Amino acid sequence: MPKLTGLTLLPLYGTCRIGQGADWPPPSEAEAFPLRQCFALRVGNRLLAATVWLCLISHGIFVTKSRKIFSINRLTPRRIFRHLSLDCGSQKQFLLAPLTEINAVSFDPFEVRDQFDTGNGSATIYRLSKLQDAGLGQIDRMPFSIRVLLESVLRNCDGFSVSEEDVKNLAAWNAAAPAKQEVPFKPYRVVLQDFTGVPAVVDLAAMRSAMQRIGGDPNKINPLIPVDLVVDHSVQVDFFGNGDALGRNVQREFERNQERYEFLRWGQQAFDNFGVVPPNVGIVHQVNLEYLARVVALRDTGDGLVAMPDTLVGTDSHTTMINGLGVLGWGVGGIEAEANMLGQPLYMLMPEVIGFELIGQLPAGATATDMVLRVVELLREEGVVGKFVEFFGSGMAAMSVADRATIANMAPEYGATMGFFPVDQLTLDYLRQTGRSDDQVELVERYCKEQGLFHTAGGPELQYTKTLSLDLSTVQPSLAGPKRPQDRISLTDMQSSFQNSLTAPVGKTGFGLGEGDLGRTGTVADNGHSSTIKHGAVVIAAITSCTNTSNPSVMIGAGLLAKNAVQRGLQVAHHVKTSLAPGSRVVTEYLDKAGLTDALNTLGFNTVGYGCTTCIGNSGPLPKPVADAIESGDLVASAVLSGNRNFEGRVNPLTKANYLASPPLVVAYALAGTVDVDLDSEPLGQDQDGNDVFLKDIWPTNEDVRQTVQDSIDPEMFTEQYGAAVNGNELWNAIDAAEGAIYPWSEESTYIHHPPFLDHVTGEAVPEIGPITGARCLVLLGDSVTTDHISPAGAIATDGPAGHFLQESGVPIKEFNSFGSRRGNDLVMVRGTFANIRIRNQLAPGTEGGVTRYLPTDEVTSIYDASMRYQQDGTSLIVLAGAEYGTGSSRDWAAKGTMLLGVKAVIAASYERIHRSNLVGMGVLPLEFAGDSTWQSLGLTGEETFDIPDLSEDLQPRSSIKVTATAADGKVTEFDCLVRIDTPVELQYYRNGGILPTVLRNLAE
Repeated sequence: MPKLTGLTLLPLYGTCRIGQGADWPPPSEAEAFPLRQCFALRVGNRLLAATVWLCLISHGIFVTKSRKIFSINRLTPRRIFRHLSLDCGSQKQFLLAPLTEINAVSFDPFEVRDQFDTGNGSATIYRLSKLQDAGLGQIDRMPFSIRVLLESVLRNCDGFSVSEEDVKNLAAWNAAAPAKQEVPFKPYRVVLQDFTGVPAVVDLAAMRSAMQRIGGDPNKINPLIPVDLVVDHSVQVDFFGNGDALGRNVQREFERNQERYEFLRWGQQAFDNFGVVPPNVGIVHQVNLEYLARVVALRDTGDGLVAMPDTLVGTDSHTTMINGLGVLGWGVGGIEAEANMLGQPLYMLMPEVIGFELIGQLPAGATATDMVLRVVELLREEGVVGKFVEFFGSGMAAMSVADRATIANMAPEYGATMGFFPVDQLTLDYLRQTGRSDDQVELVERYCKEQGLFHTAGGPELQYTKTLSLDLSTVQPSLAGPKRPQDRISLTDMQSSFQNSLTAPVGKTGFGLGEGDLGRTGTVADNGHSSTIKHGAVVIAAITSCTNTSNPSVMIGAGLLAKNAVQRGLQVAHHVKTSLAPGSRVVTEYLDKAGLTDALNTLGFNTVGYGCTTCIGNSGPLPKPVADAIESGDLVASAVLSGNRNFEGRVNPLTKANYLASPPLVVAYALAGTVDVDLDSEPLGQDQDGNDVFLKDIWPTNEDVRQTVQDSIDPEMFTEQYGAAVNGNELWNAIDAAEGAIYPWSEESTYIHHPPFLDHVTGEAVPEIGPITGARCLVLLGDSVTTDHISPAGAIATDGPAGHFLQESGVPIKEFNSFGSRRGNDLVMVRGTFANIRIRNQLAPGTEGGVTRYLPTDEVTSIYDASMRYQQDGTSLIVLAGAEYGTGSSRDWAAKGTMLLGVKAVIAASYERIHRSNLVGMGVLPLEFAGDSTWQSLGLTGEETFDIPDLSEDLQPRSSIKVTATAADGKVTEFDCLVRIDTPVELQYYRNGGILPTVLRNLAE
């Protein structure tokens, strides 16, 4: 039986009952037809009638009267006839016509389609105002973020994946108590960075191989929406402090990552709608802000251009930075992004929206970094996990888009899904400033004003779930740390805070030193220039991260401070590793134009790369004399960085105290050489005449910063730099790559390996959900365990399971690279799961790192080795954890590795949004202790045997389920848990063993 590749649906003329024939051709030409009428199926020269409800004919989809959905290009004639209750008989000859020849009316059940003038021609618009006119909701009182989400649901309404009921539900959004209903979101595009993007492309390649294995069409595995991957996470700070650092680091990056880059080059030719921004261009979120984002997009749908908001998801939690430009988007796990690429909606519960009012303006001496650290502190105290935050108020008028983007960037740190700023006049000004075309800026302005998405002062008062407020004039210079970004410290309190942290109990802020440990020192041996360092010594000072390098005010501020310091004769101590890693090449150009580069270079802040570097753990090794001094003195050494994350073990294995700060403060602490200093009352050093120089003496004024920014930046910088960097990367363009639709997997590669996630997928029925019995606890964890703890991105320890595997595979230690760069190889990554050097598994008290007890023999061993022994025994595994489990990056390997270790369920006090979703996406059951219960309050030790007997096909989202823990002495503890499968679609994913098997089965049918 041949496959149908096209099908003609024509209006019926006269009567024609099911199974009866009619003459061909019909008596008149086919015309545009209304919906929900009787159509004819043309087979050979006969017409066979059936009642067909058209959903989206341009996508080749139809729905039968029984409301079953089918894609025409993947149905056999037998299946079409079966579902339409028609008898195929012996007819096998089909006269087929392309679907594009049908003059069909697009699905528009709410009659909202209209035309508007873009300034450069007309385009279709799906008017939100018509929903309000129809009495479906008070659209003009909605938060702007909900309006953008509603537009996506309305435009994508096809009667199946997005239903009319979905539109009505969201249009009726109730600010006080949003309904617990699903919202299907189809973004316009997807962005990836290479640490998460490479494994995503590996998954797509594996899906193609699996599709071929089960007899399907591999080419169905192809992005249906635009996908951009920015290579920004791979460059490391191996060389620093001189003019050769950039070139040498880039050369080393290409040497280390040759296999990964060859694989990405294969992906560029194998997949449609897939583009790569090569290395040495910038950081994904800054590139998105300055170059990729459209704010409003035009899509050619076959029957004309349709205008729509530029919306996206990204495989990095800081995708939210684009919210500062009025673009709706947030971070998701790689597996969710892959489903979006393949046309699947992202399902979420209707969100609450917290309105955050900004009033006043920043005082002298305060920066955008200080502002965002205060916002993070306030919103973490409020608790906004899983919620939208939308900013409004008179204070927005004094904020640049770059300032807004700084706040939006750190939405993951304050726990929100998004931190949204609506489009306004400053948005248009930023688009012009960054070199967007006049036509694009006019499109943005006209569309947003037509659609009610343009913010102006004096508009209707919007309805929020709750409102908070911050007077910007109260913001103080600050840092955050030493272990979490939400732990803000005023600059005036910094010295006392650090000193207190030394002796505080080991935990969120403490290091647990005894009084006798406080005097320890280490000697940095430096060929006659030896020096002594103590606790708090700043050994890394890094201007890094898109959070700050996208903001000219703080970058210019750092340059002006450096210039003032050099003029006063100040120097950076030899034990400080300094680096500058701009998020785009434009930063270098405006620092050059402002005359600030030489001063930064004099202090050792030479450009080391255009990428994330220190912020994601690619700080590189410390100089050996410094490392030896830290280790010999067992010191709590410090890093000060202008990043957004400072979790334990992330920045560098040897820096236990890590502080986030503005770029000017990074320079200041490099000059001070320690965080154990009061920068208000103690000097940074002495000038040429021996006079003390204080921070206040070299701090630039707000007016100096503003004027320098104004004089140093122009639109041509953006168009020229991005044009040259994206298209003219000689090292990238010279890479040879495989060709063809199916990737040629190699068992010899330690970077790219065929993953096992789809090996179990066959044409057979999906296995039923069944109980978990006799499970043992693999890892017992406390609060605030991050995805960095679960799946580290940084250095690979030589004495751990991953290091042993690489050495056994013939990889020299110097070529280990990082865990982040090895995410395309499951054999490395599963051995690195729970392998962070700072993770504390309380099943093995007194230890740090990836160790546990194999409970049957009470043997202390690596988590990986214990897992393999449990799996050989046929024993299921669980993880017990505290609050905020999975905080941090949208790291799908934190869920993939968990699944590959044999973990069937995680039971935690609470979850961060993305990691919970990722667990479901990998077929791992996330459970939450009911009420205020924790494993500690229940008296659990992790040594029990665990059963979840009621787990069955009757499982429902967000239902209650009982867990039984049986101790060795027979004591039974029974407790309730909330099933954190939040939506019906997530339940479907869990039943199928994850998102990828679900999508593969759907596409293979």
